[in-house]
Amino acid sequence: MRKLVTISREYGSGGRIIGKLLADKLNVPFYDKEIIDMAVEESGFSREMIESAELKAKNSFAYNLASALNFNEGIGASPLSVNEKLFLAQFQVIKEIGEKGEGVIVGRCADYVLKDMPEATNVFIHAEMEDRVKRAVEKYGDDPDKIKTLIATYDKARQNYYNYHTCQKWGEYKNYNLSINTSRITEEEAADLILTYVERRK
Repeated sequence: MRKLVTISREYGSGGRIIGKLLADKLNVPFYDKEIIDMAVEESGFSREMIESAELKAKNSFAYNLASALNFNEGIGASPLSVNEKLFLAQFQVIKEIGEKGEGVIVGRCADYVLKDMPEATNVFIHAEMEDRVKRAVEKYGDDPDKIKTLIATYDKARQNYYNYHTCQKWGEYKNYNLSINTSRITEEEAADLILTYVERRK
């Protein structure tokens, strides 16, 4: 059975919770914030720089402009922008995880990074807005007065970050093997559904 799964998700859809449940069911490592720690160790970038890279993408024009600029000067300067270097640091970590052949990876364009690995199962988790609001407030502890703005901010940042670095469209069905609406089932049921799909994949 292939035990390599990537999970992309809308904010408040329960993607991280589902990913952890799935990793436990598959008995494989779970990677979310852990990727940041590994990228920091390998690249030398600060944790704060890598952690904030995706959220900085909430303004697509500003992020695209910053990603296109080279802030290095002098002979031998890298042609890559800081944003691109941050992305590549995580890209390399995810590739290394993929080569190990098992693990559940949440976010960070992992479906794109591992697109040439047929053993990877790529999943997109989404939900209706009212259910995302409820989950974010009750399970994530977010401020109910600000939650819709927070959801929009995170979704926009993830979309811009993904679209820029992959030249694909975030959430588009053809980028994933499986798409699940968690307004219709529980996180546990969603994890079981992915597990069944992984077990039956050819």
